[in-house]
Amino acid sequence: MSVLARIAITGDHHGVRLIDRIVGALSAKGHHVLNLAPRGGTTVDYPPLCAAVGRMVARGDADLGIIVGGSGQGEVIACNKVRGIRAGLAYSEFSVDISRGNNDANVMVIGTKVIDDETAFGLLDRWLATPFKGGIHAERVAQIARIETGLGRE
Repeated sequence: MSVLARIAITGDHHGVRLIDRIVGALSAKGHHVLNLAPRGGTTVDYPPLCAAVGRMVARGDADLGIIVGGSGQGEVIACNKVRGIRAGLAYSEFSVDISRGNNDANVMVIGTKVIDDETAFGLLDRWLATPFKGGIHAERVAQIARIETGLGRE
């Protein structure tokens, strides 16, 4: 997505430092960033934060979401519990290409214990620039949506 976007961002205590840098970089590029990151330096639970960003994206209040946590694994699980969210863990160029290009991911999850800041920024740029391929992948995304509504095949 090379056009300017409304991006909701949050994360737990592991992500606050990187979130501030991401917000600055995205804002400098002209994106409208909705920063939901907690302040105060205390340990916070990520599930409610993931749900808040996921709901914003699902409602259309944000175009995309970014979550920054420790490993990112729990965050991906929590995000994908919100109907309409397709969150992908960004740990490599391949994972970003698949999550955006094939799965039309609308939430990117970054694990600060998994990748360094420089890698995170490179993957973020790639994620934002990677278009959804559509075609057979659109049918698969539709199948995922039917599972969410209980209409998918058992």
